[in-house]
Amino acid sequence: MNRANWFTVSPEGAKALGGLHHFVTTGTALPAKLVHLVFLRVSQMNGCAHCIDIHSRDLIKAGMSIDTLVLVPVWHEAAYLFTDQERAALAWAEEVTRVGETQASDEAYAAAAGAFSEKDLVDLTLTIAAMNAINRMGVSFRLKPRARPDQ
Repeated sequence: MNRANWFTVSPEGAKALGGLHHFVTTGTALPAKLVHLVFLRVSQMNGCAHCIDIHSRDLIKAGMSIDTLVLVPVWHEAAYLFTDQERAALAWAEEVTRVGETQASDEAYAAAAGAFSEKDLVDLTLTIAAMNAINRMGVSFRLKPRARPDQ
């Protein structure tokens, strides 16, 4: 089934969501690699193939090894591959993405607040919210990944 191209059907909505994405990728003090790591983990949780493809490529360009990249879904078991701040960001990303189940617990908030300044934690949460919104659009309208079949 072909689904609507949400970019062309609602250019104002796409621009608004794009504005938030632009802010979190260029207007915060968060390291770019951390932002893309959070984007990837949230996209994995939401099953957005388009975003998983994009942010995996972004992380490779930022210098992440394939060995580390393939272990992002199980980062808890490969925690030694990630910095303290990256682990805190991944944990908070999972907590916020599952907010309906977790209610963003006080324990999780305290752990995240221990790794980030107040401003950075707000910006990190905006980053998580932006990717969750983009994933919902990508999955709902079946945005295709850029990946091509092996030859």
